[in-house]
Amino acid sequence: MPYTIIETKLNSLPVLRRGKVRDIYDLGEELLIVATDRISCFDVILPTPIPEKGKILTSLSNFWFKKMEPVIQNHLSGKQLTDIISDPEDLSVLKDRSVIAKKTKVVPVEAIVRGYISGSAWKEYAKHKTICGQQMHAGLKESEKLPEPIFTPSTKAEQGAHDENISFEKMTDLIGKELGNKIKDASLKIYNEASKYALTHGIIIADTKFEFGILDGKLILIDEALTPDSSRFWPLNEFQSGKSQPSFDKQFVRDYLLSTNWDMVPPAPQLPEKIVKQTTEKYKEAFNLLTKN
Repeated sequence: MPYTIIETKLNSLPVLRRGKVRDIYDLGEELLIVATDRISCFDVILPTPIPEKGKILTSLSNFWFKKMEPVIQNHLSGKQLTDIISDPEDLSVLKDRSVIAKKTKVVPVEAIVRGYISGSAWKEYAKHKTICGQQMHAGLKESEKLPEPIFTPSTKAEQGAHDENISFEKMTDLIGKELGNKIKDASLKIYNEASKYALTHGIIIADTKFEFGILDGKLILIDEALTPDSSRFWPLNEFQSGKSQPSFDKQFVRDYLLSTNWDMVPPAPQLPEKIVKQTTEKYKEAFNLLTKN
C-alpha cells in the first residue's frame, strides 16, 4: 500500500485547523492548504485513508483553476512551497498535495450545480417531483440529463454536522441578493464550461459543488474545483439513463457504506483494502482522462 498522510504535522508551522479532508496553516496574509488522504462520506470522516488521494485532488483542482481563469479568478497565490518552507521534512510531506492560497472572506454556502438527476436529488424527485424543493416536470428517469443544469445551494455545516439543501431565496436571505445572483451565475457558467470539456475526454460531470470567497470586493473560486470528492464523474461510454451509473468518484465508497447498514453516525466502519485500492484507481483514472491532451 502506498504511503498515506492522514494528518500533517509540520516542524516549521503550527496547524490552524483541520477540515474533513484538508489541514490549514496560517501564513499571515495567506494560507497553506494541505490535502490529506482522509475521505469523508455523509459528512463523516472515515477511519481509512485513500492513498494518493490528496495529491490527485490538489493536481486536478489546480488544473481546473487554471482552465477556468477566463471565467473566474481563484485563490491560488502563485507562490511556491520553497518560498515559505525550508525544512526538508516539511517539504517532503507537502510535496504535490499543498497550495499557498490568498485569504478570503469565505461565503458560508455551498454552490451545487446539477446537470443530471442522481443521488439524493433522484430520491427526492421520485417522491415529490422536486429537486431540492424546485418543481420539476414529470417523467424524468434516474441519471437522466436535465433540460438545463440547475443551481441547488446548501448550507456549509461545521465538521460533524450535515449540510442542508436550501432554496435560492433562503440563500439570498443569508448572503444578500446581489451576491447570491453572482454565485449562481458563476456556478452555472463554470459547470457548463467544465462539463463540455469533460465530455470531450470521456467523462460526464453529473453534478458538482463549488465554494467561493470575497477578495478585494471580488468573487473568487476557492477550496477545490471539479474533483472526484466534490463531483459525480461518470464514464461517458457506459452511460445509460434509467439506472445508477458506474463512477470515478467517491460514490463508489458511499455505495459500499450503504451496503453495510451503517447508520451514518460516527464512528464510520473501516473500508476493506479492495475498496481502498479501487477508489485510488478510480481517482487516478479520472485525473488521467481529464488532463490528457
